[in-house]
Amino acid sequence: MNKSETDFYQVFTDLQCFILANMNRGNIHGVTATHYNIMEYIYRGHQVTGKQIAEAFQISQAAISKQLKFLTENRLIKQQQSTRDRRFFDLSLTDEGRYIIDNSENFRKVLQKKPHAP
Repeated sequence: MNKSETDFYQVFTDLQCFILANMNRGNIHGVTATHYNIMEYIYRGHQVTGKQIAEAFQISQAAISKQLKFLTENRLIKQQQSTRDRRFFDLSLTDEGRYIIDNSENFRKVLQKKPHAP
């Protein structure tokens, strides 16, 4: 990714979080920017654990657990006991969670294709 694409990605991510935060006023899925970021992390990592997410976001596992509970209860992510270590659960997106992230990714791609003003 070149510098302008990287810069765009950073600005777009902030914009996406802003849009989601404002969407919550209408309570669309109740997804916050934090939830979105977690779902996007899972989307990019395929199957990850809560511990990996906590480390990546540099927050406690207890704080992540609360967010994961919301996402699980709202059927945006699913947990499956890890085959590598039965003490952990692998997290993945459900079809509903993937739909939210896919729509965001598609929106991002559309914006990237728009001609830039001189």
